[in-house]
Amino acid sequence: MAPPDPIIGIDLGTTNSLVAFVDARGGRGARVLGDESDQLMPSVVRVEPDGSIVVGQEAADGIVAFPDRTINSIKRLMGRSLTDASADLKYLGYEVIAGEHDTARVRVMTDAGEKIMSPEEVSACILRSLKERAEDALGMEVSKAVVTVPAYFDDAQRQATRDSGRLAGLEVVRIVNEPTAAALAYGIRSRGAKDAQTIAVYDLGGGTFDISILRLIPGDEQNETEFFQVLSTAGDTHLGGDDVDHLILDLFMGEIAEQLGIEGDQAMTSFDGSTRKALMGFARAVKHKLSSENAATVSIDLGDGRKYERSISRVEFEGLIEGWVDRSIDACQRAMRDARSGNDEFVIDSVVMVGGSTRIPFVRTKVGALFGVEPYTAIDPDRVVAMGAALQGQIIAGGKTGGKSEALLLDVIPLSLGIETAGGAVAKLIMRNTTVPVRAVERFSTSVDGQVNVKIQVVQGEREMVTDCRSLGVFELRGIPPMPAGVPKLVVEFLVDANGILNVSAVEERSGKRAAIQIVPNHGLTREEVDRIEAESFKHARDDMTQHQVVDLVTNSKLDYKWISERLERFADLLEDDYCDELRTKLNVLQGFIERAQADWRSVDPNAFHSAKEDLDRSSMRLQEIGIAESLRAEKS
Repeated sequence: MAPPDPIIGIDLGTTNSLVAFVDARGGRGARVLGDESDQLMPSVVRVEPDGSIVVGQEAADGIVAFPDRTINSIKRLMGRSLTDASADLKYLGYEVIAGEHDTARVRVMTDAGEKIMSPEEVSACILRSLKERAEDALGMEVSKAVVTVPAYFDDAQRQATRDSGRLAGLEVVRIVNEPTAAALAYGIRSRGAKDAQTIAVYDLGGGTFDISILRLIPGDEQNETEFFQVLSTAGDTHLGGDDVDHLILDLFMGEIAEQLGIEGDQAMTSFDGSTRKALMGFARAVKHKLSSENAATVSIDLGDGRKYERSISRVEFEGLIEGWVDRSIDACQRAMRDARSGNDEFVIDSVVMVGGSTRIPFVRTKVGALFGVEPYTAIDPDRVVAMGAALQGQIIAGGKTGGKSEALLLDVIPLSLGIETAGGAVAKLIMRNTTVPVRAVERFSTSVDGQVNVKIQVVQGEREMVTDCRSLGVFELRGIPPMPAGVPKLVVEFLVDANGILNVSAVEERSGKRAAIQIVPNHGLTREEVDRIEAESFKHARDDMTQHQVVDLVTNSKLDYKWISERLERFADLLEDDYCDELRTKLNVLQGFIERAQADWRSVDPNAFHSAKEDLDRSSMRLQEIGIAESLRAEKS
């Protein structure tokens, strides 16, 4: 029996577009196609003087040089009349004219004269490029696609999207709302519950903002199929990350103009297009850095020995964008009021974040506070819609998900979850085959004196060393007050919810410093890969456990060696020479074990290593007692 025709998933976005696919034969989850560096294809088309078409990043790079021939944000014109789209025209750099029945058309001048293009034709150029990308990646012809649209798109806009697909050589087998696709990508489902779930999808992209409130209706005995109902939508078609770029750009230009002595109306008009573009690049770099760092610095050579240098803290940045974020929050509150419709028991069960601008921590904090739910952020917000579209395509094609998204959701943890500890060992917090939801807490400390930042790597697998496991993500707990090694109290919590989303948080109890990360722990693993990883853990179990034991001994012995050596040096005058010599001999023995184990863990007998450590610990008890007594005496004096 021949395999079904592949059905790709396409996120046809205002700013960027992507194509994704689920290979049912391999059982993998959805993956975005294309090289990692260019998976996001700018939704930009340029018409060359000879009439040829350039699509994607190359077209976007020329938007400043060729504004009248470069078509962007074409999604705003899809299925709309010129009258309907009139409010959007001021944001477009190309000419838009009235076509038949007042429909919006794009006019571009070429060497052969004017070229009139419908929004469907322009979008078809983008879809055709995505189709070619999919065919290159999959090595086969592609003729079917699931395409996503905003929840507020009307019938005319949805039909225009289908027509674009047809012009691109694609049969659009299903139009899916973007928020529904995002929920599918996270595998959100009723899991046999009788009651519906309510989901908020917060979509903040480069140029637009949408909030959708969905209800997931569970199936019944006659019909197991679950479906999403859109309860309400709201948003702002001119609110997005571009606004943040402009806020930072305006800040830069105002301060540079002041430094150069430019005043009044000349300040904002004294920068030509290339200068503004360069400054915009600096603005975006600052925005991106402040999503992960507490401060960002920009340094710009102004010529004639002058330089503009500016450091922006995250606190200042958040003050700058607060009004921008509040505009989205206002729209969320409108959507909530519309969805509630007199239902006093209405609550949001899950919040999904979509769009690159949701990477800004301030946005996530405000959204979480509004809905009272920790937002889902584990899947790349730029890619989540395309991945959901691909999952819908697999369901239609008869893939294994069967509407239940098994590629992303399991009722149990397929492989153990833990963190990296000193020496590259793995501390497992949740063991494989544990039923979800599940919570686990473990306490750790530092291994270096004065350590103020702790890197926490989350891993998945059954082996005992990080190098043999799969890294799921890394985050840092920053700003810990400097303390001796072993003194800070680090509490790490793993929480896997019913949808298979892993939230990892860490707090240093003495200072209250916190950090967190969110992950889909089983995303992208086939059943065969899980079986293979499990089998390898059995095969290497003895060696793995021995290596883990030796690594832990090295870590703990180094701390013992440090503390005992320091106290021996400090209080040697209060001790007999024979006792000091005994401690130094045992310290040397332990140091030998440490050095050999660090060179090759196989070169030491872990039992002998452990005995040497215990022997030193027992012998040093008297030294420790003297040290404590001297410390108490010093405090009293």
